[in-house]
Order: sequence, then C-alpha cells, then structure tokens
Amino acid sequence: MLIIREAITDEFDKTMGFYYHLIDSMQGAEYKPGWEKGVYPTEKFIQDSIKNAEMFIGINDNNIVSAMVMNHDYADGYENVMWQTNAKKDEITVIHALGISSAYQGQGIAKQMVVYAVKNSKDKKMKSIRLDVLGTNLPAQRLYTAMGFRYIDTVKLFYEDTGLTDFLLYELPL
Repeated sequence: MLIIREAITDEFDKTMGFYYHLIDSMQGAEYKPGWEKGVYPTEKFIQDSIKNAEMFIGINDNNIVSAMVMNHDYADGYENVMWQTNAKKDEITVIHALGISSAYQGQGIAKQMVVYAVKNSKDKKMKSIRLDVLGTNLPAQRLYTAMGFRYIDTVKLFYEDTGLTDFLLYELPL
C-alpha cells in the first residue's frame, strides 16, 4: 500500500538516491523524463524542497517509490500563457519532478500522487494546479488528460536539463 507524505530532512539522501536510481533506470526507456544527474533535479533543489515542505514522497515497503515537488514556482514563460483560471502565483500549485520508480510504473502510483496533489491543493484553497510536460512524454500527457487536466498551450521553456525546449502546459482548475 502506498503512503504519500511530506519528506523530512533526514530523508534527503534516500530521496536523492530515488531520483538518481530513476534517472539510471530510464536511460533505455522509450519515454525519458529528460533528467540528468547533477543537472535536474539538483541536490540543492531537492534539499530546498524538503526544507520548504514542498517535497512529497510515496512509500511502499519502507522504500521511496515515487516523489514530487509541489510549490508556486514556475519557469519563465508561464506568465505569458492564457490560463483557464485567473490566479496569482500564491494561488496555484505547480507540480515538479513527479517520478515513479521503474519497478512500480504502470501500477497507478502516478495517479495516486496526482490525486494527493489535488487534495493537498484544495485543502490549501489553491485555485488551480499547473504543470509542464515534455512533448515526448506521452504517458504523462495521457495521465494528466485522463485526470481532468486541460491542455493549455505549447511553449518554449528553459530548464537546465533540456535547454530551450517545447513543453505542453496543463491546468486543472480547482
């Protein structure tokens, strides 16, 4: 059974190890997240996310099998998009670095993580959840669409791991 909760400071090494293992295991995968060790997610990003109570982990059999960051931060370019919901930065949740261990993919864990994000965001009175997905990440696109997220636009965003690349933007009004 998956238990989703906020990560604590003592879990930094395990959380970083989860991401590194995920990056290694996805090297030959058909749909890669585009992540790279030391580039994204960085140790500083994970440390800051844990410190700021923005890192959430999924635990199964005492192992981290999923993780994501939820905060209000977004890439340059989000502010120029015609979103469905008129909301200020502190009124939205942005999901980052949602990853599922390769051994647990296809078991509905990503859906459980997003359901958790929706409940958490509603509890905090957020107006919407927004996120971006690489155009090549078809499983993520299918997941978000199936969960009621609406495709908003495709824009070029810059991230350290991908450079300036086309990303599909999605939003779920709450």
